[in-house]
Amino acid sequence: MPEHLDHYRGKTVLVTGGAGSIGSNLSRALAGLGATVIVLDDLSSAPPWNLPEDPSVLFVEGSVVDEARLDDVFQRGPSLVFHLAALFANQNSVDHPELDLTVNGMGTLRILQRSASAGVERFVFASSSSIYASDAALPLNERARSLLHETPYQITKVLGEMYCDYFHLHQGLDVVKPRLFNSYGPGEAPGRYRNVIPNFVHRAMSGLPLMVTGTGDETRDFTYVGDIVDGLLRLGFCPDASGHSVNLGSGRETRIADLAEAVNRLTGNGAGVHHRPRRDWDSKSRRCADISKAKSLAGYDPATSLEEGLERTVSWFRDNWDSIGPAVSGLNG
Repeated sequence: MPEHLDHYRGKTVLVTGGAGSIGSNLSRALAGLGATVIVLDDLSSAPPWNLPEDPSVLFVEGSVVDEARLDDVFQRGPSLVFHLAALFANQNSVDHPELDLTVNGMGTLRILQRSASAGVERFVFASSSSIYASDAALPLNERARSLLHETPYQITKVLGEMYCDYFHLHQGLDVVKPRLFNSYGPGEAPGRYRNVIPNFVHRAMSGLPLMVTGTGDETRDFTYVGDIVDGLLRLGFCPDASGHSVNLGSGRETRIADLAEAVNRLTGNGAGVHHRPRRDWDSKSRRCADISKAKSLAGYDPATSLEEGLERTVSWFRDNWDSIGPAVSGLNG
């Protein structure tokens, strides 16, 4: 077994937000590597049926701001922490800025405090590509972080990184800050505040036109969740990554119009697309990651093509359609 995977054998690992798409896939992978996994999730944006059914995975329902729940999970002695829990996403933070600050700000601070006091070996903070400046040159490298932002979510992700820096430099906590680019794949149910791909797939399978915000020429770096998990496992181990911010993306730029066409084709949906205006806060017309740092530090090499990843996502939707439900608020109108 590669060294970075064998690293987790016998370890106790805390995954906050472990019921979400990334968290559930990460927890499943960790359990398969011989780790004991503690999942802390309040199920505010993930269904309970998404949790891995594995005796090595312990689920604790609760929020990252709940002191009693934090007492519970840290008494179990995690040696590694993957902090994925967050109020997601940009529009959600615009609609609920105080909740965004509470969960993404105070929640991250409390997890960092507990981790430092417990002497965890490494703290992995899931940051976001949304913190990059809208006019930064592509592909986006780690030096392009901006302090001028348009949503509370972007602000609190920067805040989380800055808290990580403080605990690393002044509290001796070993941290690494992967910046995730548009993860998608099995495990992410659709919804009002969810990502474009699960919402596209759900509408397509319902025989509805896909709602494209903007012209369709906008681009994003869509990264299959399995590749994201591989990157997180590498960064949870790699000694040279300590203290660093590291992009985890596909390194490929995809037009939203091309994404919509692919989803409709794979699902056999003939309803086409409808366009609506871009949201006021969305000024980032193009996104693409420079992943050279992740490659050089940790050997990260995302291998899943968009077509293959979409096929797996559509298959997961079909297998779980009864659980997902044919009607999702805000998507089927």
